[in-house]
Amino acid sequence: MDLNTSTEIAHRGIRLPGGVTLDCGVHLATVEIALSSVGTLNAARDNVVLVCHALTGDQYVAERHPLTGKPGWWARMVGPGLPIDTDRYYVLCMNVLGGCMGSTGPRSPRDAAEAEPWGTDFPPITIRDMVRAQRQVIAELGIARLFAVVGGSMGGMQVLQWAASYPELVFAAVPMATASFHSAQNIAFNEVSRQAIFADPDWSGGRYWAEARTPARGLAVARMMAHITYLSEEALTRKFGRRLRGEQHGTAAPLSLFGEMFEVESYLRHQGSSFVNRFDANAYLTITRAMDYFDIAADHDGDLAAAFAGTRTRFCVISFSSDWLFPTAQSRAVARALNRAAANVSFVEIETDKGHDAFLLDEPALDRTVRGFLAGAAEHAGLA
Repeated sequence: MDLNTSTEIAHRGIRLPGGVTLDCGVHLATVEIALSSVGTLNAARDNVVLVCHALTGDQYVAERHPLTGKPGWWARMVGPGLPIDTDRYYVLCMNVLGGCMGSTGPRSPRDAAEAEPWGTDFPPITIRDMVRAQRQVIAELGIARLFAVVGGSMGGMQVLQWAASYPELVFAAVPMATASFHSAQNIAFNEVSRQAIFADPDWSGGRYWAEARTPARGLAVARMMAHITYLSEEALTRKFGRRLRGEQHGTAAPLSLFGEMFEVESYLRHQGSSFVNRFDANAYLTITRAMDYFDIAADHDGDLAAAFAGTRTRFCVISFSSDWLFPTAQSRAVARALNRAAANVSFVEIETDKGHDAFLLDEPALDRTVRGFLAGAAEHAGLA
């Protein structure tokens, strides 16, 4: 299959021959994965970096999003001369299985002969299913081995799953702001978000699309709930404090029980309303549940080190000091398990008050860490 011969961004959908058999036992006969690529694939095809996106991300990692018009979700990290340097690496990013930006998911038709979407009948998927589909895409592209797999949050879960499932295919791995399992607290947050969607009168039992409806209010509340967990108290205080809307301009709104009183409220409502324009509610339910199922040690009697036994992958595990959604202790546990597995592992905790979303924001220490680790790994890999 033809791949990039220049640094221009390319988009395509890859149809997987034979489909994908899921962990739940269901076989999806028709599977397409949407992806973008940027950079130049070298002659040896060994300079490929796979970037894995988080819960509400997609394949638009480095370029303007076609729906929102905003820059790619990691445009500050992926590009010429940036930490994931597209002058040196060929970068792939795929919309996960179960997503809603071109990959097969609840919004997709059940088969080529039937236009009706899967909806709530879409089978439950796991992070391992997402990675299994990505592995098949890599094979279809004729890539024998990935130089690196990089991602944060749910993307970090995919990085760990790649290293556990296909260690021979991953030279270097950078899981950040993540954990080897989804905690009870995080499952609880996800369930509150899902219940907000279910409670929306336009939910229509999950068949909202059949009635030309969208459970916009429920999905917006779900996004608002999740977004709170992505930030730290320090970040919220620094950005908004207790300021009323218009207060800095001397035009603060009068006190109101139901109106927008504080700037932080307005910010969250904006986050919620803009989210519903680009994300499908059933896809949100499917992907949050996939995160909840994630426990990489479960197939090894709870022994996380056993999941990486014998690995030759080089790891850089990154956490952020103010991340209370995936706290540093969980990243340390991953690093210790990798040490017990005799893996080559570095661990970095970055001091920041930006919370879980620090991996998406301007954080110079993160840039230095990723750039330095990839450069060192490239030297060991013999990349020109």
